[in-house]
Amino acid sequence: MPKNDVFDLTCELIACESVTPDDGGCQDILAARLKVLGFCVEQINAHDTKNLWATKGSTGPHLMFAGHTDVVPTGPLDAWQSPPFTPTVKAGYLYGRGTADMKSSLAAMIVAIERLLQQHPDLHGTLSLLITSDEEGDATYGTQYAIEQLQERGINPDYCIVGEPSSHQQLGDMVRCGRRGSLNAQLTIHGVQGHVAYPADVTNPIHLAAPALAELSQTEWDSGNEYYPPTSLQISNISAGTGATNVVPGHLTAQFNLRFNTEQTSLSLQKNVSDLFNKHNLEFDIEWRLSGEPFLTERGQLTAAVTAAIAENTGLTTQLSTSGGTSDGRFISPWCLPGSNQVEVIELGPCNATIHKIDERVALSELEPLANIYQSIASKLLL
Repeated sequence: MPKNDVFDLTCELIACESVTPDDGGCQDILAARLKVLGFCVEQINAHDTKNLWATKGSTGPHLMFAGHTDVVPTGPLDAWQSPPFTPTVKAGYLYGRGTADMKSSLAAMIVAIERLLQQHPDLHGTLSLLITSDEEGDATYGTQYAIEQLQERGINPDYCIVGEPSSHQQLGDMVRCGRRGSLNAQLTIHGVQGHVAYPADVTNPIHLAAPALAELSQTEWDSGNEYYPPTSLQISNISAGTGATNVVPGHLTAQFNLRFNTEQTSLSLQKNVSDLFNKHNLEFDIEWRLSGEPFLTERGQLTAAVTAAIAENTGLTTQLSTSGGTSDGRFISPWCLPGSNQVEVIELGPCNATIHKIDERVALSELEPLANIYQSIASKLLL
């Protein structure tokens, strides 16, 4: 196989067992490459999370590349065609945990920066990278924590490319210009436990919950807008009962998630859900956990550079999308100092068909073009 800089670095990263929040040595590999290029490199670590911050330049437009070195657990090893942390080439694909999400993107970022600086050693602007080992987990001490520390220093990027696997069927056919918000709920509906033979002496929370949960699942929250689909709710878990067939349970618990757009806020959704349960005269408690508010990068300098770079390198007209789950873009977008604009954020990476799956893989044909696209975007914004 001919030398392929992105392939070689991707393989080196895959070989690091970096199940969240373990970095597995990935950031040391990246830091070594960046130091050679003259980047100022440091770790902004907290607890068991490693956060690599690297920057070069201090004036002009500021473009940041962002991503994560941690991966999800492999699942059963015997289900994989090849060991998940042994990079393996087969039928035009590179197999291994993290190939698509998102070690190939990290490799492409580094190679793109190396080539850009070799051709243009004096950039008009600032280049930086923020890489965490806690994106797939709780994300408490990852990107969000690092941003808090950097804000205190007065650092505020203008643009950010997150290397999440955004492409659908071929590299560059889709990029994320935003993400829906994610709101999780732990619901407890209270009843009165007792013997099933004495219905007058019990209050069955299952019977009480059924019509309320049915209405909740069928509620139309909004119609979406130009960028977002309608807000959706999914009930993921329901639990009640003592295990005995002759006992009415004293309570029912349910978990549900709302994926919401910019027509809603987390507070408005919490109020509307509580109002629904109150309407059904339920005795209940809800614990809420907000994973992130929705964010949106409207058409501007970054989207123009991204769409042009993709067209030049692939011939495709990319689609700007807000579909998918959550990402660290939710922390990066609102990052701004007083008087500054929010960061323009785009998620751009390889095809996402196999992320988090057994036999995760990336097409070999996507690796070099991804680096070329990243390099082209940086050139358009910083030269």
